[in-house]
Amino acid sequence: MPLRCDEIPKLPGLGAIRLRGGSAAAKNPVRWPYVAENRSFKSWVKGGELVFVTGISRHRSPENLAECLYEGKECAISGLVVLTGDAYIGHLPNTLCKLADDLAIPLFEQPYSLPMVEVSETVGRAIVWSEQAAGYTQDADTLAGSADLLNAWIACRGNQRAMAQTLGCHRNTVRNRMNQLSHNLPGETDSTDHFKTRLMAHLLLQP
Repeated sequence: MPLRCDEIPKLPGLGAIRLRGGSAAAKNPVRWPYVAENRSFKSWVKGGELVFVTGISRHRSPENLAECLYEGKECAISGLVVLTGDAYIGHLPNTLCKLADDLAIPLFEQPYSLPMVEVSETVGRAIVWSEQAAGYTQDADTLAGSADLLNAWIACRGNQRAMAQTLGCHRNTVRNRMNQLSHNLPGETDSTDHFKTRLMAHLLLQP
């Protein structure tokens, strides 16, 4: 079950990323993230990439961003993510969002305040999980039994007090369930990473 474009904003910590155009192709599978530093990226992608454009190393005018969409369509990338903020690319013009709709290529807006290293790590981890999900039947059963907890985490953005109110239990119960859920994951050393991995698996195993 591949990671798909419309799942990106649902991943842990990536709620600030917004789909601004190309929703008709929001189910495009994501093969890998790629940060484009050059004016043209077609020589560096193979298809299926989620391409990030920062504007840090090269000025990106609205015309150049439109070129990125046309080039992305030609190269069959999964989608385009543009980082916006006062320092480099101020905002996404409506004309660019409409072009993404016309080309049927997902266009996302990501604030500069969201660290790129965290985004790429989260997306990469989710892709690996999606590729392995079919072999995790036991894990899927565990996740199914904790669906209420994980859905509460998503709805409350990790606020344990709010989660406890949503689930009708004490906050210590929420904390204990989270610890139990993240226990004994192979290859993980940090409890926060444990829970994030389970959370991503929960999202990726949804029908």
